[in-house]
Amino acid sequence: MIRTNAFDYINILEKAADASWLRNEAIANNLANVDTPYYKRQDVSFEAELKKALGNSKYISMDEKVKRVDPAQIKPRPFTDYGGYSYRLDKNNVDVDQENVYLAENQLRYQGLMAGIKTEFQNLQAALR
Repeated sequence: MIRTNAFDYINILEKAADASWLRNEAIANNLANVDTPYYKRQDVSFEAELKKALGNSKYISMDEKVKRVDPAQIKPRPFTDYGGYSYRLDKNNVDVDQENVYLAENQLRYQGLMAGIKTEFQNLQAALR
């Protein structure tokens, strides 16, 4: 059996893309509930999980950090933003303009992740030639 770490970066990028997809769903749900009284916005926490999994040692290369990560341990975590301030009488804390900014940001992130995954597969393909 051949042991390889050729898919380490792809696995991490896949987890990040999954988290971005979940965040997109949360933002869409927030926008759908903009007029629902007492609704609290939702989001997905992934970046903190990834940072914790990679560790913060500055003496280890990124390749080594990614190699040590078990992708099964990195899980995007949905959460409800109770801390977000609401200036509305119905206590809903969704701001349409802010959610649209989050949506645009997340779409760009997702496109970047897909481009990264494509590049990693192109690198593997070139190595196999």
